[in-house]
Amino acid sequence: MRNDLTKNTTDKLPTHLGTVNDLRPSRLAPRDILRVGAVGLLARRARVVLSALGIAIGIATMVAVVGLSESSRADLMARLDRLGTNLLTAEAADDDGTGRPAKLPKTAVAMVERIGPVRHATATANVDARIRRSDVVPEERTAGVTTQAARLDLLSALGGEVAKGVWLTAAGERLPTTVLGAVAADRLGITRTGETIMMNDTRVVVVGILEPIELVPTLDRVALVGFPAAERYFGFDGHPTTVFERSTDASVEDVRAVLARTVSPGSQAGIKVSRPSDALAAKAAADKGLTTLMLGLGAVALLVGGVGVANTMVISVLERRQEIGLRRSLGATRNAIRLQFLTESLLLSGLGGVTGALLGTTATYGFARAQGWTAVVPPWSLAGGLAATLLIGVIAGLYPAIRASRLHPTVALHAA
Repeated sequence: MRNDLTKNTTDKLPTHLGTVNDLRPSRLAPRDILRVGAVGLLARRARVVLSALGIAIGIATMVAVVGLSESSRADLMARLDRLGTNLLTAEAADDDGTGRPAKLPKTAVAMVERIGPVRHATATANVDARIRRSDVVPEERTAGVTTQAARLDLLSALGGEVAKGVWLTAAGERLPTTVLGAVAADRLGITRTGETIMMNDTRVVVVGILEPIELVPTLDRVALVGFPAAERYFGFDGHPTTVFERSTDASVEDVRAVLARTVSPGSQAGIKVSRPSDALAAKAAADKGLTTLMLGLGAVALLVGGVGVANTMVISVLERRQEIGLRRSLGATRNAIRLQFLTESLLLSGLGGVTGALLGTTATYGFARAQGWTAVVPPWSLAGGLAATLLIGVIAGLYPAIRASRLHPTVALHAA
């Protein structure tokens, strides 16, 4: 009779509700899942902030490191483009292969100019003249400043600029006048033109002070005089020490291959050919290695933040067993419980990730502006940082979510 009653009751259900066997548990919409997860976080704000802070520090570190590295490298590449990568130098080596100091021929510049792609060639030469601030300073106290002879076209070939005064002129290169490099002027205590210094026993007038020359920083520490003046006052023999040449960008390597034997035919072993821009490129490579190290430190910080999120979620499960039991008793499925806690973990990590990305971007722009760089924050660093936070959120929330879903309603309510 009971079976007949059940059958009759079932048959009397409205047709739009189907039979008892057709009933299925309702599912939470994505909007409801987000709302439930957000409520869980808002109920524990202090803990959420501290946990999100760990994620934020890791992401901020990674974004800032990448951003500052890219900004520095972009500034360096811009300087390289401005200065040019087509400058080559040919220097006399300390040994020409026979045990004697090598010398470049006096016609070295003219011979280099005959190479087809060469656009500009000039030279400097070491001069045996000891520099003192005044005649009362002992000769051995040179302040670390040396003397070099320079051609009139040196400054234009190197892209240098005069900070104070003027560059050597056709008349000035024959007179006891000098132009000081930026470091040389500082070491000698020269702050304005018109002052005099001693080169050996000759009083020389300072007519100019140069801006730092980035491609050839060795010239920052020298006092430059004209070739004719060096020969007349200091016994200079007229042989250049370093030849500078600029060619087309496409032909730099071809010119580099023939430069030594062109400068000194028959004794090219005594010639060293270099490309000053290679030093700046090497600096960029070194910065890249440092960036990799700093990214590793950022990853460690992010890992620590992930452990903090996992700890927060495990404690949350333990504290909310009564809530879990009540929801399960009211019909929440295990899948709904898993989604709830997994969503909380993702929201917590996402909050830290977005905060960290903003902090890292702000730090990059602030520091780059202070350094005079163009701030660069690669989009991939932001996307990668946010993706990492979501991955951390999934990993950190997976175990607590599974543990919460496995709590039996009666056990959870009784334990509470």
